[in-house]
Amino acid sequence: MLISSGLSQNRFSLMNTESDKIKFELIDNLMVLPVSINGVELSFILDTGVSRPILFNILNFADSLQLKNYETTPLRGLGADGSINAIRSKSNVVKVGKALNVNQEIFVVFDNSINFTPILGVPVHGIIGFDLLKDFVVEINYRAKFLKLHNPETYKYKRCKKCETLNLSFSNGKPYLDAIGYFDNKPKKLKLLIDTGGSDDLWLFEDDSLGIKPLQNKYFDDYLGRGLSGNVYGKRSKVEKFKINKFEFSMVNTAFPDSSAIFLARSFKERSGSISGGLLRRFNLIFDYHRNQLTLKKNANYSLPFEYNKSGIVIEQRGMRLVREIIKAHVTDVYGRKNESGTTLMSATTYGYNLKPAFQIVEIRTNSVAEQAGLKIGDVVTSINGKPTQYLSLQQVNKLFYLKAGSTVKMVVDRNDKEMSFEFKLKDLFQ
Repeated sequence: MLISSGLSQNRFSLMNTESDKIKFELIDNLMVLPVSINGVELSFILDTGVSRPILFNILNFADSLQLKNYETTPLRGLGADGSINAIRSKSNVVKVGKALNVNQEIFVVFDNSINFTPILGVPVHGIIGFDLLKDFVVEINYRAKFLKLHNPETYKYKRCKKCETLNLSFSNGKPYLDAIGYFDNKPKKLKLLIDTGGSDDLWLFEDDSLGIKPLQNKYFDDYLGRGLSGNVYGKRSKVEKFKINKFEFSMVNTAFPDSSAIFLARSFKERSGSISGGLLRRFNLIFDYHRNQLTLKKNANYSLPFEYNKSGIVIEQRGMRLVREIIKAHVTDVYGRKNESGTTLMSATTYGYNLKPAFQIVEIRTNSVAEQAGLKIGDVVTSINGKPTQYLSLQQVNKLFYLKAGSTVKMVVDRNDKEMSFEFKLKDLFQ
């Protein structure tokens, strides 16, 4: 066993191997991977922006998790609603692939509003970051959707002429890199949190005194997402040019969150914002916290256009709805026997009712094309572009809002048990 020396030191160790490959789902630029807590199999987001693991959405698992040695503590994250109550539980057994920690501290949130399952449309029970990453050299392959954990004492880097290695700095267990953004054609130094737990490309903290601000006349107010402390609103705009060493991007989607939602994030005075999954997925990454460095290499996502939601609506999976579906269609002869001759004599279709996810509009941007078409918060989408939503994932539905400007979206919704149809064309708000 390779784990004996680390079992009592609050760290992860690999069992019987020097490396381990773990597959993940990539949903809205977020990595969702399997994690076992005290023998219970769960799904976590890999989030470099969090130090200790945070567990939530555990109503069905609370008893079997056998949490112990806990005390109540407040937690605060992005959002303007203040702190939430959590418990700090010690001495938990956490397993990620073949990586094991038998003495892991975990924060547990029982507030039902802290739940990322409706946002992503798949079960998510927590987030994990620094405590896992600090003990390994971690390769992340966004294209092939896997990460590899390596023993840092035996890992050997391969020669890579197309790679760039960056120095990392840390604050409270969170990694930061240095980059350059261009505003009014002027370069500005940026210190950015590396945030694999964010779906967007860039978040920047607006600061007129430093010249960090949205493009003039090319921004709009929008819902940016949800944090531990509530919803986050702000402006969406572009950065003219963005550079990380030799890697350069133009007209990068950038969110500027309202100051009320980032009070805690700004406690690190040097921080300019975050670089998140939308940009990070354009690279294959090697995190090496032992050497305080990050290695980047372009992948096939590198030159993809920077798209955004042009509809003005946010849809989440909220509960279930009863759907009538065809169970079986069959053909028989007049005696009720299967028709094997090919001649149709009698046909019958059997229907049944099944529970399917309900995709509900939870946010709608003022004066957006969707609002102008007549859609409202609370509408449940039952069909989109001719396809019943019971046959689609939440990601497939939302992907239609990122198509090119001018694309037509046709929606059928259930509004207070009344079926209604709407149609609108996606609009580019930056033109």
